[in-house]
Amino acid sequence: HVRVGLEDNLYLGRGNKATNAQLVERAVTLAESMGARVATPDEARATLGLRPRDRSAATTKERIR
Repeated sequence: HVRVGLEDNLYLGRGNKATNAQLVERAVTLAESMGARVATPDEARATLGLRPRDRSAATTKERIR
């Protein structure tokens, strides 16, 4: 299990601020380069005991508008 987020790491490199998406992409790349299979969002939700994503709900960006 890998934890990513801006509270743990603000930068991808010297002077290059990271987004959460970039941090997740880097973690996936590192894991896959070592032969690990990364769980899908649905698999991760099931593992964590979270309810399935409501596919009919608007995306976050749509809710903000």
